[in-house]
Amino acid sequence: MLQFDRVSLNDESQVLRQQVRDFIAENKAHLPRPNSDFVTGHDAEFSQKLGEQGWIGMTWPEAYGGSDKSNFERLVVTEELLAAGAPVSAHWIADRQSGPVLLRFGTEAQRQKYLPEIARGESYFSIGMSEPDTGSDLASVRTTATAEGDAYRINGTKIWTTDAHRNHYIICLVRTEAPSENRHAGFSQIIVDLKNDGAKVRPIRNMAGGEDFNEVVFDNVLVPKDRIVGEAGNGWQQVTSELAYERSGPERFLSSFRVFVELVRVCGDSPTPHQAAAIGRIASHFMTLRRMSLSVAGMLESGKDVSVEAALVKELGNNFEKVLPEIARLVVPDLSAVDPAKQRLFRETFEETLMLSPSFTLRGGTREIMRGVIARGLGLR
Repeated sequence: MLQFDRVSLNDESQVLRQQVRDFIAENKAHLPRPNSDFVTGHDAEFSQKLGEQGWIGMTWPEAYGGSDKSNFERLVVTEELLAAGAPVSAHWIADRQSGPVLLRFGTEAQRQKYLPEIARGESYFSIGMSEPDTGSDLASVRTTATAEGDAYRINGTKIWTTDAHRNHYIICLVRTEAPSENRHAGFSQIIVDLKNDGAKVRPIRNMAGGEDFNEVVFDNVLVPKDRIVGEAGNGWQQVTSELAYERSGPERFLSSFRVFVELVRVCGDSPTPHQAAAIGRIASHFMTLRRMSLSVAGMLESGKDVSVEAALVKELGNNFEKVLPEIARLVVPDLSAVDPAKQRLFRETFEETLMLSPSFTLRGGTREIMRGVIARGLGLR
């Protein structure tokens, strides 16, 4: 059954929103070229400043470096950082995904070792799910981890691994048992130290000239057995629950938000009827998707299973953020008559977003996978 609970932000969340805006204003030096896509800005110093504010690991217990805040408060901080185009990619995956996985499934020793460093903005994680020739079919993952005494020997390749060339660790989905009739059995998650365990990281340059994606090769990489996350063989259940964190946040519809901001600026105070209609259309989409994302945050706060709702937010949000630059292109005024500074910002933001947009419907699961999850949730397959 598909359900989006009606929820609202409280007064404390609105106070927090202003605090984040003030913080961003005070740290403008870290935003030389604002872009709302969460993978575009890797700034360790900025991440550490966020950690000092208590804005990483916000929902985690204080015992692990968190702030014991609600999912609503975390959503407010996330919205403001993305809307401003802040450089958040350094800590992003560790905060959004890896930390919650360790908090839920990790051992006490793992929580004590990794979570405080993440919360301080000093330790960065990658996701090791996708592999060459497997697409979004995680059940076809072939990377193996073979037990040898007190260690696992890992062999295989992960691909499209965001920021692996800069991050400290990767949590990999690996096969620890031979394949069986149950395609979802025999998987585990294991932590690999990207700097010291011997994994080979090869950056993949994208059309925008960045190297956010990587190929990570494991050739007889040995890691201690105490790096297994959760229970060996329970990897599939852990990964599917983890994806709810990845698929429902504001980043699934705000990646091209700065294009909208700059479009409004270049259209000015007196947009044409055609421009006003386009701006209204874009704004209505943002408001609807935001309400859906807020609802998912509320349901996560209540401990509900939101895998289907999260998939719907991602599917609708990714499609919208890909089409937004095209809407902007059709209504943008003659830039030669626009203030040069506004003209430059629109061009830079538009061009970068356009080149990054093919990845929007790939990362976190393709639209075909999302539609399959939604169909199963609705009992249609």
